[in-house]
Amino acid sequence: MTTTTPDRPDPAGRELPAHARPLGARLAAGAATPGGAVYVLVAVLLVSIIISNPNFGDPSSLIRFAGRTAPIAIAAMGQYYVIVSGEFDLSMGAVVTTQVIIAGNMAGESAGQVVPVLVLMLLVGVLVGLVNGLATTLLRVPSFIVTLGTMLALFGIVRYVAGVAPAGNPVDEFRQIGRGGIEGVPVVEVVPYPLIIVVVLAALAAYSMRRPFGRALVAAGDNSEAARLGGTSVWWIKTRAFIISSLSASVAGIILVGYAGGRAVGEGYEFSAITAVVVGGVVLGGGRGWVLSAAAGAYALELLFVLLTVLEVPSTWRPSVQGLIIILAVAASARVWQVGRRAATVPDPDRSGPGHPTQPIPGTHEGEKR
Repeated sequence: MTTTTPDRPDPAGRELPAHARPLGARLAAGAATPGGAVYVLVAVLLVSIIISNPNFGDPSSLIRFAGRTAPIAIAAMGQYYVIVSGEFDLSMGAVVTTQVIIAGNMAGESAGQVVPVLVLMLLVGVLVGLVNGLATTLLRVPSFIVTLGTMLALFGIVRYVAGVAPAGNPVDEFRQIGRGGIEGVPVVEVVPYPLIIVVVLAALAAYSMRRPFGRALVAAGDNSEAARLGGTSVWWIKTRAFIISSLSASVAGIILVGYAGGRAVGEGYEFSAITAVVVGGVVLGGGRGWVLSAAAGAYALELLFVLLTVLEVPSTWRPSVQGLIIILAVAASARVWQVGRRAATVPDPDRSGPGHPTQPIPGTHEGEKR
Protein backbone atom coordinates (compact mmCIF):
# COMPACT_ATOMS: atom_id res chain seq x y z
CA MET A 1 0.00 0.00 0.00
CA THR A 2 1.31 3.42 -0.91
CA THR A 3 0.89 6.56 1.14
CA THR A 4 1.00 10.20 0.15
CA THR A 5 2.73 12.90 2.07
CA PRO A 6 1.89 16.57 2.01
CA ASP A 7 4.05 18.95 0.03
CA ARG A 8 7.11 20.08 1.98
CA PRO A 9 9.33 23.09 1.52
CA ASP A 10 11.86 22.49 -1.22
CA PRO A 11 15.30 22.15 0.39
CA ALA A 12 16.75 24.08 -2.55
CA GLY A 13 14.61 27.10 -1.59
CA ARG A 14 12.33 26.96 -4.57
CA GLU A 15 8.82 28.42 -4.30
CA LEU A 16 6.15 26.04 -3.05
CA PRO A 17 2.98 25.39 -5.05
CA ALA A 18 0.09 27.63 -3.97
CA HIS A 19 -1.84 24.81 -2.25
CA ALA A 20 1.21 23.89 -0.16
CA ARG A 21 1.85 27.36 1.23
CA PRO A 22 0.80 28.31 4.78
CA LEU A 23 -2.62 29.95 5.11
CA GLY A 24 -1.09 33.29 6.02
CA ALA A 25 1.08 33.30 2.91
CA ARG A 26 -1.90 32.46 0.71
CA LEU A 27 -3.99 35.26 2.25
CA ALA A 28 -1.13 37.71 1.76
CA ALA A 29 -0.75 36.66 -1.87
CA GLY A 30 -4.48 37.07 -2.44
CA ALA A 31 -4.51 40.51 -0.81
CA ALA A 32 -1.72 41.60 -3.15
CA THR A 33 -3.99 41.11 -6.17
CA PRO A 34 -6.49 43.83 -7.21
CA GLY A 35 -9.36 41.48 -6.44
CA GLY A 36 -8.07 40.82 -2.95
CA ALA A 37 -6.94 44.35 -2.11
CA VAL A 38 -10.53 45.61 -2.15
CA TYR A 39 -11.26 43.62 1.03
CA VAL A 40 -8.33 45.32 2.73
CA LEU A 41 -9.72 48.65 1.53
CA VAL A 42 -13.15 47.83 2.99
CA ALA A 43 -11.55 47.03 6.36
CA VAL A 44 -9.46 50.21 6.37
CA LEU A 45 -12.44 52.41 5.47
CA LEU A 46 -14.64 50.73 8.06
CA VAL A 47 -12.08 51.25 10.82
CA SER A 48 -11.60 54.87 9.76
CA ILE A 49 -15.33 55.57 9.90
CA ILE A 50 -15.72 53.92 13.30
CA ILE A 51 -12.82 55.99 14.68
CA SER A 52 -14.44 59.17 13.34
CA ASN A 53 -17.97 58.15 14.36
CA PRO A 54 -18.08 55.31 16.94
CA ASN A 55 -21.87 54.99 16.57
CA PHE A 56 -21.34 53.54 13.08
CA GLY A 57 -19.70 50.50 14.67
CA ASP A 58 -22.92 49.49 16.39
CA PRO A 59 -24.05 46.11 14.95
CA SER A 60 -27.51 47.43 14.11
CA SER A 61 -25.98 50.40 12.24
CA LEU A 62 -23.63 48.14 10.30
CA ILE A 63 -26.41 45.76 9.29
CA ARG A 64 -28.60 48.64 8.12
CA PHE A 65 -25.72 50.02 6.07
CA ALA A 66 -25.19 46.60 4.50
CA GLY A 67 -28.88 46.47 3.58
CA ARG A 68 -28.92 49.98 2.10
CA THR A 69 -25.88 49.20 -0.04
CA ALA A 70 -27.34 45.93 -1.35
CA PRO A 71 -28.88 47.42 -4.54
CA ILE A 72 -25.60 48.86 -5.82
CA ALA A 73 -23.78 45.64 -4.86
CA ILE A 74 -26.31 43.62 -6.87
CA ALA A 75 -25.96 45.99 -9.82
CA ALA A 76 -22.16 45.73 -9.59
CA MET A 77 -22.29 41.94 -9.74
CA GLY A 78 -24.50 42.17 -12.82
CA GLN A 79 -22.18 44.68 -14.45
CA TYR A 80 -19.27 42.34 -13.67
CA TYR A 81 -20.63 39.67 -16.02
CA VAL A 82 -20.68 42.13 -18.91
CA ILE A 83 -17.32 43.74 -18.16
CA VAL A 84 -15.46 40.47 -17.63
CA SER A 85 -16.77 39.37 -21.03
CA GLY A 86 -15.13 42.43 -22.58
CA GLU A 87 -18.26 44.59 -22.97
CA PHE A 88 -20.09 47.47 -21.23
CA ASP A 89 -23.67 48.00 -20.05
CA LEU A 90 -24.58 51.68 -19.78
CA SER A 91 -28.30 50.96 -19.62
CA MET A 92 -28.41 49.76 -16.00
CA GLY A 93 -29.50 53.08 -14.52
CA ALA A 94 -32.28 53.42 -17.09
CA VAL A 95 -33.43 49.85 -16.35
CA VAL A 96 -33.54 50.64 -12.61
CA THR A 97 -35.60 53.78 -13.27
CA THR A 98 -37.93 51.91 -15.64
CA GLN A 99 -38.59 49.21 -13.06
CA VAL A 100 -39.36 51.73 -10.33
CA ILE A 101 -41.84 53.54 -12.59
CA ILE A 102 -43.46 50.22 -13.59
CA ALA A 103 -43.91 49.34 -9.91
CA GLY A 104 -45.27 52.81 -9.10
CA ASN A 105 -47.85 52.71 -11.87
CA MET A 106 -48.89 49.07 -11.77
CA ALA A 107 -48.48 47.71 -8.22
CA GLY A 108 -51.52 49.73 -7.13
CA GLU A 109 -53.18 49.15 -3.79
CA SER A 110 -53.86 45.42 -4.05
CA ALA A 111 -51.54 42.79 -2.62
CA GLY A 112 -52.72 40.46 -5.37
CA GLN A 113 -50.87 42.58 -7.93
CA VAL A 114 -47.45 42.12 -6.31
CA VAL A 115 -46.50 38.82 -7.96
CA PRO A 116 -47.74 39.73 -11.49
CA VAL A 117 -45.89 43.06 -11.36
CA LEU A 118 -42.71 41.35 -10.15
CA VAL A 119 -42.91 38.87 -13.02
CA LEU A 120 -43.50 41.71 -15.49
CA MET A 121 -40.48 43.63 -14.16
CA LEU A 122 -38.21 40.61 -14.51
CA LEU A 123 -39.49 39.95 -18.04
CA VAL A 124 -38.73 43.55 -18.97
CA GLY A 125 -35.21 43.05 -17.61
CA VAL A 126 -34.75 39.90 -19.70
CA LEU A 127 -36.04 41.68 -22.82
CA VAL A 128 -33.69 44.65 -22.40
CA GLY A 129 -30.72 42.37 -21.80
CA LEU A 130 -31.62 40.22 -24.80
CA VAL A 131 -31.83 43.27 -27.09
CA ASN A 132 -28.51 44.60 -25.80
CA GLY A 133 -26.81 41.23 -26.19
CA LEU A 134 -28.10 40.39 -29.68
CA ALA A 135 -27.41 43.88 -31.03
CA THR A 136 -23.85 43.66 -29.68
CA THR A 137 -23.02 40.11 -30.73
CA LEU A 138 -25.03 39.48 -33.92
CA LEU A 139 -25.29 42.99 -35.34
CA ARG A 140 -21.71 43.69 -34.17
CA VAL A 141 -22.55 47.15 -32.85
CA PRO A 142 -20.15 48.13 -30.02
CA SER A 143 -21.80 47.49 -26.66
CA PHE A 144 -20.98 51.03 -25.56
CA ILE A 145 -23.17 52.40 -28.39
CA VAL A 146 -25.92 49.78 -28.03
CA THR A 147 -26.40 50.27 -24.31
CA LEU A 148 -26.06 54.04 -24.61
CA GLY A 149 -28.92 53.97 -27.13
CA THR A 150 -30.96 51.71 -24.85
CA MET A 151 -30.33 54.07 -21.94
CA LEU A 152 -31.54 57.11 -23.88
CA ALA A 153 -34.58 55.26 -25.23
CA LEU A 154 -35.65 54.02 -21.80
CA PHE A 155 -35.13 57.39 -20.14
CA GLY A 156 -37.23 58.99 -22.87
CA ILE A 157 -40.07 56.53 -22.29
CA VAL A 158 -39.82 56.94 -18.52
CA ARG A 159 -39.93 60.72 -18.69
CA TYR A 160 -42.94 60.58 -20.97
CA VAL A 161 -44.82 58.18 -18.70
CA ALA A 162 -43.83 59.97 -15.50
CA GLY A 163 -44.77 63.30 -17.05
CA VAL A 164 -48.29 62.38 -18.09
CA ALA A 165 -49.10 59.97 -15.26
CA PRO A 166 -47.00 60.49 -12.12
CA ALA A 167 -46.33 57.20 -10.38
CA GLY A 168 -47.94 56.57 -7.02
CA ASN A 169 -46.59 54.52 -4.15
CA PRO A 170 -46.94 50.76 -4.65
CA VAL A 171 -48.80 48.66 -2.14
CA ASP A 172 -46.96 48.17 1.18
CA GLU A 173 -46.47 44.43 0.55
CA PHE A 174 -44.37 45.34 -2.49
CA ARG A 175 -42.34 47.98 -0.69
CA GLN A 176 -41.53 45.57 2.13
CA ILE A 177 -39.14 43.75 -0.22
CA GLY A 178 -36.82 46.75 -0.05
CA ARG A 179 -37.44 48.20 3.38
CA GLY A 180 -38.54 45.20 5.43
CA GLY A 181 -36.57 42.54 7.24
CA ILE A 182 -36.54 39.69 9.72
CA GLU A 183 -37.16 41.28 13.10
CA GLY A 184 -36.25 40.18 16.60
CA VAL A 185 -32.77 38.96 15.65
CA PRO A 186 -30.35 39.07 18.61
CA VAL A 187 -27.61 41.73 18.54
CA VAL A 188 -28.56 43.27 15.18
CA GLU A 189 -32.32 43.49 15.88
CA VAL A 190 -33.31 43.33 12.18
CA VAL A 191 -31.81 41.52 9.20
CA PRO A 192 -32.93 43.48 6.11
CA TYR A 193 -34.43 41.56 3.21
CA PRO A 194 -32.08 43.34 0.75
CA LEU A 195 -29.07 41.94 2.65
CA ILE A 196 -30.50 38.43 2.42
CA ILE A 197 -31.10 38.91 -1.31
CA VAL A 198 -27.55 40.15 -1.98
CA VAL A 199 -26.03 37.24 -0.01
CA VAL A 200 -28.08 34.68 -1.97
CA LEU A 201 -27.24 36.32 -5.30
CA ALA A 202 -23.55 36.54 -4.37
CA ALA A 203 -23.49 32.82 -3.60
CA LEU A 204 -25.18 32.04 -6.93
CA ALA A 205 -22.77 34.35 -8.77
CA ALA A 206 -19.71 32.75 -7.19
CA TYR A 207 -21.07 29.31 -8.05
CA SER A 208 -21.84 30.27 -11.66
CA MET A 209 -18.33 31.63 -12.23
CA ARG A 210 -16.87 28.26 -11.20
CA ARG A 211 -19.08 26.45 -13.68
CA PRO A 212 -18.36 26.01 -17.43
CA PHE A 213 -20.44 29.14 -18.12
CA GLY A 214 -18.18 31.27 -15.93
CA ARG A 215 -14.98 29.87 -17.39
CA ALA A 216 -16.29 30.38 -20.92
CA LEU A 217 -17.32 33.96 -20.09
CA VAL A 218 -13.85 34.83 -18.81
CA ALA A 219 -12.26 33.13 -21.83
CA ALA A 220 -14.47 35.12 -24.19
CA GLY A 221 -13.43 38.33 -22.47
CA ASP A 222 -9.76 37.41 -22.57
CA ASN A 223 -9.68 36.33 -26.23
CA SER A 224 -13.02 35.90 -27.96
CA GLU A 225 -11.52 34.43 -31.12
CA ALA A 226 -9.60 31.79 -29.19
CA ALA A 227 -12.74 31.00 -27.20
CA ARG A 228 -14.72 30.62 -30.42
CA LEU A 229 -12.11 28.30 -31.92
CA GLY A 230 -12.25 26.31 -28.69
CA GLY A 231 -15.94 25.60 -29.24
CA THR A 232 -17.50 28.37 -27.14
CA SER A 233 -20.65 29.98 -28.50
CA VAL A 234 -19.37 33.50 -27.84
CA TRP A 235 -22.50 35.32 -29.01
CA TRP A 236 -24.72 33.33 -26.65
CA ILE A 237 -22.31 33.57 -23.72
CA LYS A 238 -22.14 37.36 -24.03
CA THR A 239 -25.87 37.69 -24.59
CA ARG A 240 -26.49 35.79 -21.36
CA ALA A 241 -24.13 38.20 -19.61
CA PHE A 242 -26.25 41.15 -20.79
CA ILE A 243 -29.42 39.40 -19.63
CA ILE A 244 -27.91 38.81 -16.19
CA SER A 245 -26.85 42.46 -16.04
CA SER A 246 -30.37 43.71 -16.83
CA LEU A 247 -31.91 41.24 -14.40
CA SER A 248 -29.54 42.50 -11.70
CA ALA A 249 -30.61 46.07 -12.42
CA SER A 250 -34.24 44.91 -12.22
CA VAL A 251 -33.67 43.35 -8.79
CA ALA A 252 -31.93 46.55 -7.66
CA GLY A 253 -34.96 48.50 -8.89
CA ILE A 254 -37.35 46.22 -7.01
CA ILE A 255 -35.40 46.83 -3.81
CA LEU A 256 -35.19 50.59 -4.38
CA VAL A 257 -38.99 50.78 -4.63
CA GLY A 258 -39.00 50.15 -0.88
CA TYR A 259 -37.09 53.37 -0.30
CA ALA A 260 -38.25 55.54 -3.20
CA GLY A 261 -41.83 54.41 -3.75
CA GLY A 262 -42.84 55.42 -7.26
CA ARG A 263 -40.34 58.26 -7.61
CA ALA A 264 -37.94 57.98 -10.54
CA VAL A 265 -34.51 56.93 -9.27
CA GLY A 266 -31.61 55.18 -10.89
CA GLU A 267 -30.06 57.84 -13.10
CA GLY A 268 -26.28 57.44 -12.88
CA TYR A 269 -26.56 53.96 -11.36
CA GLU A 270 -24.59 52.47 -14.23
CA PHE A 271 -21.58 54.62 -13.41
CA SER A 272 -21.75 53.68 -9.74
CA ALA A 273 -21.84 50.01 -10.75
CA ILE A 274 -18.89 50.40 -13.12
CA THR A 275 -16.94 52.27 -10.43
CA ALA A 276 -17.63 49.48 -7.94
CA VAL A 277 -16.48 46.86 -10.45
CA VAL A 278 -13.17 48.57 -11.18
CA VAL A 279 -12.59 49.24 -7.47
CA GLY A 280 -13.05 45.48 -7.07
CA GLY A 281 -10.07 44.93 -9.37
CA VAL A 282 -11.95 43.82 -12.49
CA VAL A 283 -10.09 44.92 -15.60
CA LEU A 284 -12.03 46.88 -18.20
CA GLY A 285 -11.62 44.97 -21.43
CA GLY A 286 -12.42 41.59 -19.90
CA GLY A 287 -10.73 38.40 -18.85
CA ARG A 288 -9.67 39.37 -15.29
CA GLY A 289 -11.50 39.71 -11.99
CA TRP A 290 -13.66 38.08 -9.34
CA VAL A 291 -17.40 38.58 -9.04
CA LEU A 292 -17.39 38.80 -5.23
CA SER A 293 -14.71 41.47 -5.42
CA ALA A 294 -17.08 43.51 -7.58
CA ALA A 295 -19.67 43.33 -4.80
CA ALA A 296 -16.99 44.24 -2.25
CA GLY A 297 -16.10 47.20 -4.47
CA ALA A 298 -19.66 48.49 -4.04
CA TYR A 299 -19.34 48.38 -0.27
CA ALA A 300 -15.91 50.04 -0.43
CA LEU A 301 -17.34 52.82 -2.59
CA GLU A 302 -20.27 53.46 -0.25
CA LEU A 303 -18.00 53.34 2.80
CA LEU A 304 -15.80 55.97 1.18
CA PHE A 305 -18.81 58.24 0.67
CA VAL A 306 -19.86 57.68 4.29
CA LEU A 307 -16.34 58.63 5.41
CA LEU A 308 -16.48 61.81 3.32
CA THR A 309 -19.82 62.66 4.93
CA VAL A 310 -18.44 62.03 8.41
CA LEU A 311 -15.49 64.30 7.58
CA GLU A 312 -18.01 66.94 6.41
CA VAL A 313 -16.75 66.98 2.83
CA PRO A 314 -19.45 68.68 0.65
CA SER A 315 -21.57 66.22 -1.29
CA THR A 316 -20.89 68.20 -4.47
CA TRP A 317 -17.42 66.59 -4.50
CA ARG A 318 -18.91 63.10 -4.81
CA PRO A 319 -18.91 62.92 -8.66
CA SER A 320 -15.34 64.24 -8.75
CA VAL A 321 -14.20 61.64 -6.25
CA GLN A 322 -15.99 58.90 -8.18
CA GLY A 323 -14.33 59.95 -11.45
CA LEU A 324 -10.89 60.02 -9.82
CA ILE A 325 -11.49 56.57 -8.34
CA ILE A 326 -12.32 55.13 -11.76
CA ILE A 327 -9.12 56.51 -13.30
CA LEU A 328 -6.85 55.36 -10.47
CA ALA A 329 -8.49 51.95 -10.03
CA VAL A 330 -8.40 51.12 -13.74
CA ALA A 331 -4.76 52.19 -14.03
CA ALA A 332 -3.68 50.30 -10.91
CA SER A 333 -5.53 47.05 -11.63
CA ALA A 334 -4.43 46.93 -15.26
CA ARG A 335 -0.82 47.46 -14.20
CA VAL A 336 -0.93 44.74 -11.55
CA TRP A 337 -2.57 42.20 -13.88
CA GLN A 338 -0.01 42.93 -16.60
CA VAL A 339 2.88 42.40 -14.21
CA GLY A 340 1.28 39.21 -12.89
CA ARG A 341 0.66 37.89 -16.38
CA ARG A 342 4.27 38.41 -17.40
CA ALA A 343 5.46 36.72 -14.22
CA ALA A 344 3.15 33.78 -14.82
CA THR A 345 4.45 33.22 -18.33
CA VAL A 346 8.17 33.43 -17.52
CA PRO A 347 9.45 29.87 -16.91
CA ASP A 348 11.74 29.09 -14.00
CA PRO A 349 14.97 27.71 -15.54
CA ASP A 350 15.41 25.42 -12.55
CA ARG A 351 11.93 23.94 -12.91
CA SER A 352 11.36 23.96 -16.66
CA GLY A 353 11.52 20.89 -18.81
CA PRO A 354 9.55 17.65 -18.97
CA GLY A 355 9.96 16.91 -15.29
CA HIS A 356 9.12 20.37 -14.05
CA PRO A 357 6.19 21.91 -15.92
CA THR A 358 5.68 25.59 -15.33
CA GLN A 359 2.90 26.25 -12.83
CA PRO A 360 0.57 29.23 -13.07
CA ILE A 361 0.92 31.73 -10.26
CA PRO A 362 -2.31 32.18 -8.28
CA GLY A 363 -3.88 35.60 -8.64
CA THR A 364 -2.39 36.17 -12.09
CA HIS A 365 -3.62 35.49 -15.61
CA GLU A 366 -4.07 31.75 -15.24
CA GLY A 367 -4.88 31.71 -11.56
CA GLU A 368 -7.91 33.93 -12.12
CA LYS A 369 -9.56 31.38 -14.36
CA ARG A 370 -9.95 28.61 -11.85
